[in-house]
Amino acid sequence: MCSIYKSLGLRKPRTKYDKQALRYHSYSKNRNPRKSHRRVLQRSLLHLLSKLIGLTNQGLSLLADKGSLTKGFSKRYTVIKKVYYQQRMLFEGKKVKHLIVSIDKDYIRPIIRGKETKAVEFGAKVNTVQVDGINFIEHLCFEAFNEGIRLPECIIMQQQLFHHKVRQVGADRIYATNRNRKFCTERKIATSFVRKGRAGKDEQEARVMRSLLSRERATRMEGSFGTEKEFYSLKKVRARTKQTEILWIFFCVHTANAVRMIEKMDGKRSKNTA
Repeated sequence: MCSIYKSLGLRKPRTKYDKQALRYHSYSKNRNPRKSHRRVLQRSLLHLLSKLIGLTNQGLSLLADKGSLTKGFSKRYTVIKKVYYQQRMLFEGKKVKHLIVSIDKDYIRPIIRGKETKAVEFGAKVNTVQVDGINFIEHLCFEAFNEGIRLPECIIMQQQLFHHKVRQVGADRIYATNRNRKFCTERKIATSFVRKGRAGKDEQEARVMRSLLSRERATRMEGSFGTEKEFYSLKKVRARTKQTEILWIFFCVHTANAVRMIEKMDGKRSKNTA
């Protein structure tokens, strides 16, 4: 807004930007702010943002050379107007879909994970299939989705890649839905899911199989996630655009896969020479 009015040779309009910045600074220092104080501050900030958007629109209407505006400004200004509309809806107690949490990365959404240390996470959510220690990305999305309903797609993907029928599946508890249980039972696939209903004749063997699958999933798959985050730059993705971030994730996952495959090949060679 300031640069637009300066280019027009007009005096910068009066706003209470500095006053609101000081109010927010003092509010952020309060450890236990009251809800009424937060509502008052939100109302003031929304009013200020609405005023700034209106003044900017007035300046743009007077600006003759619209081509001088950069592409980045147009994109950011559009995102800011969307943010104002969403925050106004939230202030009025309405639900908002596709909530924007970053102006530069407007494709990122808050994902509620329910963890003790981090209740909400931001970034891409990935559903992964692991076969013999090698990870394959089955679904990647920046929106929150329920990975528990994607077990049939994971099994179909594995069979298409390796042309081999799946016999055992180890998965987290979120995948243990009735639909997934029926899908695996019809195809005679042993799972690590906790048994429902009465025990069958081969309950002892099934219990041993569930224990082995759960242990393999907890050690191999969860361990591979930790390795990729700590040693392959997935703990903090530093990409600036959506396409680059997706490429970053794929590159890190498959680089880790390449290292695992090399280790397996070296292990087989050492056994053959021995």
